[in-house]
Amino acid sequence: MFGALLLMTMKVYKFGGASVKDATAVKNVHQIVAREKGRLVVVISAMGSCTNLLETLVRAYHDQNDKKWAILKDFKDYHMAIIEGLFGEKGMPQGVYELFNELEHKIKTRPSYDYNFEYDQIIGYGELVSTRIVSDYLNAVGHANLWIDIRESLKTNDTYRDAKVDWEWSDELIKENFNFSDTNLYITQGFMGSTTTNQTTTLGREGSDFTAAIIGSILEVESVSIWKDVPGIMSADPKKMKDTVQISELSYKEAVEMTHSGAKVIHPKTMQPLHNKGIPLLVKSFVSPDDPGTVIHKIDHKIELPPIFILKENQVLITLSAKDFSIISINDIDRVVNFLISKLIKVTLLQLSAIDLNIVTDATALDLEEVFGELSEHYQIRYNTGLTLVTIRHYTEDVLDWMVKEKDIYLEQHSRLTARMLIKE
Repeated sequence: MFGALLLMTMKVYKFGGASVKDATAVKNVHQIVAREKGRLVVVISAMGSCTNLLETLVRAYHDQNDKKWAILKDFKDYHMAIIEGLFGEKGMPQGVYELFNELEHKIKTRPSYDYNFEYDQIIGYGELVSTRIVSDYLNAVGHANLWIDIRESLKTNDTYRDAKVDWEWSDELIKENFNFSDTNLYITQGFMGSTTTNQTTTLGREGSDFTAAIIGSILEVESVSIWKDVPGIMSADPKKMKDTVQISELSYKEAVEMTHSGAKVIHPKTMQPLHNKGIPLLVKSFVSPDDPGTVIHKIDHKIELPPIFILKENQVLITLSAKDFSIISINDIDRVVNFLISKLIKVTLLQLSAIDLNIVTDATALDLEEVFGELSEHYQIRYNTGLTLVTIRHYTEDVLDWMVKEKDIYLEQHSRLTARMLIKE
C-alpha cells in the first residue's frame, strides 16, 4: 500500500527547445518544476533551434568542410550567452566545458563513411549541453537534482537516426537509474539512446516526447506532461490559421491519428506506451502553467470535436509509372517501399492507380537525385515540389468546399472521418 501511494506521486515533464531558448526561459522552467512537490523526471530538448544548427555541423564534418569550426563556435557562443544570463560571473559549469571539449575532439577526427552513424554521434550534444545547464542552474538556486545521461538507461538497436527501443533492457536500466533513492528530481535528455556497444543513437527527429513516454511507461507514473508555447492542442496551428479553438480532451486514438497526419504538437510514437499503461498525457502551456491545457486519455464516451486541420508544408509528390505501360503490381509496391525504408524516407501519403504509384514525402528529407538514380531504371518519374498536405479530421462538406476554394488539388483521399488533400496555393 505504501509503495502504491508513492507511485501516485511520480510524474514526467518534458520541455522542448522553445521552453529553454534563453536564460529567461530556463528560469521559467525552474518556476514550473518548483511547483511540483512529488517525484519528478524532467526530459529536456536542445535549446532553441540548436538541433538545426548541429545538423549543419554534421554535414560540414562529414564533408570535411572547414566551416565546421565556425558552426561549432556559434553553438558554443549561443550556450555561453545563456550561461552568462544564468550564472553571471561564476562562469561555465564544468560539465558543459567537458561536453564542449568532447564535441571539439569529435570533429577533429576523420569521419566514417556512414553519415547516419556520424549524425547520431554529434546531434545529441544539443540535449546533453541543454540538460547540463538546466541541472546546474537548478542546483545553484537550491533545487537539488541529479543529472542523468539517458544513454546509460535507454537502449536501442543500431538503426542510426531511427533507432528501435530495446524495451526489456531499457525497463531494467531505467528502473535502476531512476530509483528516487537519493533525489526527488532527475534531469535527463530526450531524443537519445545507445546501443549494446554504447554508440549513441537517436529515436528520430523531435523524439523527446517519445523519450518522456518511454520513461513514464516504464516507471508507471501518474501522468506525463509536455510543455509547449500554446495553450494546449488546438483545432489548427494558430500561426497558420485564424479562429482556432482549444480542445480540452482527446482519446489516445484521436491523438495518434493527428500526429500520424503531421500534427507537430506531439511526436507520433508517443501515444502507444502511454496507452498501453493507461497513463494520461497532458499538453500544457509553459507561458500560462495554471491553464488546464489538453488531456489525452482513455475515453469511453463519445465526444464532439470540431474539424481539426493539420497542414504539412514543403511536400513533394513523386509519381512513378512503369516504363512498359504495365499495371502497377504488388511487386512494384514492394520494390519502392523497400527502397524508401533503406533510405529512411518517410512517406506521408501513398496512392495507387492502375499505372501510377504516387508518393508524398517531406522535401527537406529527400535527395531527389538519389531517388531518380535508383528508381529510373524501372519507372518514368514525374514530380512536383512546394506542395502542402492538408488533413482534416471530422470534416464537413462545407469545410471541404472552403478548404479547396481556388486551389490546385494534386491528390485527394477521403475516409469516414478524415479528408486529405495535396494542394498548391
